[in-house]
Amino acid sequence: MPPVPLLRPDDVVRAFERLGWTVARRKGSHIILTKAGNPATLSVPNHEVVARGTLRSLIARSGLSIEAFLSDS
Repeated sequence: MPPVPLLRPDDVVRAFERLGWTVARRKGSHIILTKAGNPATLSVPNHEVVARGTLRSLIARSGLSIEAFLSDS
């Protein structure tokens, strides 16, 4: 399993948007992403960087592998 990089929230959102997710809303310090046909929602913290564990959890909730996410980011 490759290491998960530290990414800025905008980079994470852009990568998920390329994979079909859309920004549903930006509220407070989080960006909420949804995808048609997928019951999960992704809550990306809008901090300086997204922690590795948080990014790993978001990737898992989206149903992707880390390799698939990194190839599109």
